[in-house]
Amino acid sequence: MPLVTLKELMKDAEAKRYAVGAYNVINLEMIRGIIAGAEEARSPVILSFAEVHIPLVPLEVIAPIILAAARQARIPVAVHLDHGQDHEILIRAMQLGFSSVMFDGAHLPLEENIRQTNEISKIAKALGVSVEAELGKILRPEGGGAEEEIEEYDPDDVYTNPQEAQTFIAHTDVDALAVAYGTAHGVYLTEPVLDFERLKLIKELTGLPLVMHGGSGLDEAAYITSIQCGIRKLNYYSNMAHEVANTLQAKLAANSAQQHKSYYHDISRWAMEAVQQDIVRTMRIFGSAGQA
Repeated sequence: MPLVTLKELMKDAEAKRYAVGAYNVINLEMIRGIIAGAEEARSPVILSFAEVHIPLVPLEVIAPIILAAARQARIPVAVHLDHGQDHEILIRAMQLGFSSVMFDGAHLPLEENIRQTNEISKIAKALGVSVEAELGKILRPEGGGAEEEIEEYDPDDVYTNPQEAQTFIAHTDVDALAVAYGTAHGVYLTEPVLDFERLKLIKELTGLPLVMHGGSGLDEAAYITSIQCGIRKLNYYSNMAHEVANTLQAKLAANSAQQHKSYYHDISRWAMEAVQQDIVRTMRIFGSAGQA
């Protein structure tokens, strides 16, 4: 199928009230496992690459691989740059063929976030690329797997302010808005407290497809309620990466106990299979299974 934009995926998700999973990838095994899972579930999917992961693999190296996999898939796939803050990297991603980018200006004052979001949006719209923006502070920094305890905080200081969200969308042209309402990047050590009333109000005031960052490790009810309140894109990485690591560790230990040799190509196959299983499970929860 042809590569699609985030805007296209969000239109269908909004109409049918489900969420599309955005899965961060760092290698070929993850790319192939996610596509295989999406095809098995008959679900649209977003292959996402985070700016913070560039030290693991250069953007110019992984972009052609992600894009080739997306174009060869039998389901709709958007290719997305996640948590982009460097304008040069955002522009490079668009030039390489990404169909969607996220400008993360959540750390900026509202007026500056608006200004820089509009700079990126102007370029993106000219190239037919969708744009996601962010307001509020997702607990723990992006990076995939930080497990330190979250310090005490005042929700009004870190969660997305609904009135600011209304102002933001009135002065920008974005296709989706990432919001903070109690989720955290990485794997949860304690049960998160999610502010669903805040989320519903943001949805009412903006009308935009909303995005959950820090989507790993929540219970099924939290996902479902979030989707009912307006979440249409759901970022998921840390739990998948953790489950794959656990699977590999168990299989290597079993082989060692049985005095069987393990080879690197075995690890690649195990990783793809573990990713595929986890992806199918999440897509059924997100409501996207059967929508492609």
